[in-house]
Amino acid sequence: MSGFARHRRSRLVIANFTGFEADLLRSLASQIVELLRNERAVPDDGRDPFEALMDFSGPTSEPEDPVLARLFPTAYPDDQEAAAEFRRFTEGGLRDGKAAAAGAIIDCLEEAGLPAQLTEDGLHVDVELTEDEAETWLRSFTDIRLALATRLEITDGDEEYWYSLPDEDPRSQAHDIYEWVGYLQETLVSALID
Repeated sequence: MSGFARHRRSRLVIANFTGFEADLLRSLASQIVELLRNERAVPDDGRDPFEALMDFSGPTSEPEDPVLARLFPTAYPDDQEAAAEFRRFTEGGLRDGKAAAAGAIIDCLEEAGLPAQLTEDGLHVDVELTEDEAETWLRSFTDIRLALATRLEITDGDEEYWYSLPDEDPRSQAHDIYEWVGYLQETLVSALID
């Protein structure tokens, strides 16, 4: 995979993934959706749209899961009351937005030809994104990388540790995925500014 690029004529942002890469990306995005899924992330079609818009009954405390705590940091660490109020009004909408962005990656990959279950070795998936779709993917890549970095406990300056792990170590493989998503993110940014 060569990353994302801007198509000369159509000006769409394009990428070509192997079936394995597309399936891995779908799996990562699915894990983000699953992590974010809660009563606020799943639309309630039975509610009045205005009532749903005005519903500010979101959570008021920091999530216990370290990834969720990283994705939704406390806005006012020195003022618990203000932090709780801010979280109550914003976290539900932020969760919905992050889940929708990850869902957009899944939908796009499947619309581009990724089957529900990958069985074909030579499959390639060509993705074409409008600028808005590319920006949505970019936001989701950020969430995926934050989730991976949090689970792996990656910190600044610890590259030597990661490169010293044997290739067969599952942590090394997960770190390779983290770096691959970073590469995708970097090429996507470059394509957007091209």
